Amino acid sequence: MATETLTKPDQLTEQLRAAVDRNFDDQLGFLARMVQFRSLRGEETPQQDWLAQQFAGRGYGVDTFSLADVDLASHPKAAPLDGIDPAGSKQVVATYDSQGKGRSLILQGHIDVVPEGPTDLWTDQPYAGVVRDGWMIGRGALDMKAGVSAMIFALDAIRGAGYAPDARVHLQTVTEEESTGNGALATLLRGYRADACLIPEPTGHTLTRAQVGTIWFRLRVRGTPVHVAYSETGTSAILSATHLIRAFQDYTKTINAKAARDPWFGQVKNPIKFNVGIIKGGDWPSSTAAWCELDCRLGLLTDETPQQAMRGIEQCLAEAQAADSFLSENPAELIWSGFQADPAVCEPGGVAEAVLTAAHQAAFQAPLDVRLSTAVNDTRYYCVDYGIPALCYGPYGMAPHGFDERVDLESLRKTTLSIALFVAEWCGVKKL
Repeated sequence: MATETLTKPDQLTEQLRAAVDRNFDDQLGFLARMVQFRSLRGEETPQQDWLAQQFAGRGYGVDTFSLADVDLASHPKAAPLDGIDPAGSKQVVATYDSQGKGRSLILQGHIDVVPEGPTDLWTDQPYAGVVRDGWMIGRGALDMKAGVSAMIFALDAIRGAGYAPDARVHLQTVTEEESTGNGALATLLRGYRADACLIPEPTGHTLTRAQVGTIWFRLRVRGTPVHVAYSETGTSAILSATHLIRAFQDYTKTINAKAARDPWFGQVKNPIKFNVGIIKGGDWPSSTAAWCELDCRLGLLTDETPQQAMRGIEQCLAEAQAADSFLSENPAELIWSGFQADPAVCEPGGVAEAVLTAAHQAAFQAPLDVRLSTAVNDTRYYCVDYGIPALCYGPYGMAPHGFDERVDLESLRKTTLSIALFVAEWCGVKKL
């Protein structure tokens, strides 16, 4: 152990494995209850209040606060909230502090989920938390309430085996991961720090070596409404918007052509993704559309800052509009609507990674693989902005953000053990 050798490593592994197994039915019930909270953006408070109660029941010190309780505006990496009430976005930090000599740790997971889409396209109700054939199915079951259950029940397993971490551990459940990252940033602005951070996102029990950055933006396009019988005398904002979509698709191809030179994503085909996730427009089928709004997402490579990416978006938009007779005189409004996320790299060779590698090997009887992520996660704040080693590692599942999202339960069981072993070695343990 990091602070005190209490028993043989193999013996401790088996004690923790047995504790994880004893608790696993309770963990599945806990996860199912989490899934049953429809914790969409702006609607997370019932979930967070329930979690705060669960933490308090375990004897942890609990700090519940909102985005309004920290000075987000003072931090250069805070992203636009875009209409979300900061006072209604709760964060929860549960703390166990033994006043021991071990290394401190943050275990963090987000509880916000993306919309479920048409429910008739799900096999089961999306918030039922159904278990079938070794999977739990539901929105958020994989991304990332399974990981949240793993980090909580990893500490339960340590206690169930008769030990306690010999250090300070923060269990953090945050919002806004799917849209801005401001929830994780708020915990740092609140003053929570540690010697390492582990975020159990659904990585298929691999370590995220690098992640791209992400920018969210909205385009508000105008048109000239006329009766469709005289459509040539007006303009359609929807057709103008499709012109802009094509321009950004071409721009993304240009970025991906440069990706071959990226030190981390050079071997990944088309790592930069452009997506139009929401489109709204028009008022009447027989009128040319007077308005159209596009909500878009664009990635950025590891050698680029969000500010550089935003200037690139502005330039692409300007060039596309200059090439269109209507848009050149009636430019679209550009709004930064969410993520302004840095890319991040988990540099090889860190001590925390070595501890996780050993824990994973003991739990899975297999080496720890790494992955490159074309999406983002909250580790970026820790490693990029605060110099805290941050690991993204969690269970396996299928269809995050999709229909019939689900987590593999055996993977969850082993991931919980792996995290317990990581905590035991990183923090050290002492007998209760």
